[in-house]
Amino acid sequence: MAHSLSAKKRIRQNITHRSRNRGRKTRIRELEKAFDQALLKADLDQAQLQFRKLTGYLDRIALTSTLHKNTVARKKSRAARRLAQLQTS
Repeated sequence: MAHSLSAKKRIRQNITHRSRNRGRKTRIRELEKAFDQALLKADLDQAQLQFRKLTGYLDRIALTSTLHKNTVARKKSRAARRLAQLQTS
């Protein structure tokens, strides 16, 4: 158990940040699943729409400390590559 005031405040901050990060990561997973479903159905219009939603949200998350910018870039790159495969086939 924390004794100092700063340690107690840090605990409160960690709870808030953990909750916020968990919500953001859940939203990312939901957007990724929607994108995957559009790819599985081979629905190009829906896949492009979901791709724009996913990349837009990932760009906003990259500005926070929830995910590292390189992690966001990797996720966007892999999604773009999968979308390009759908477009060529």
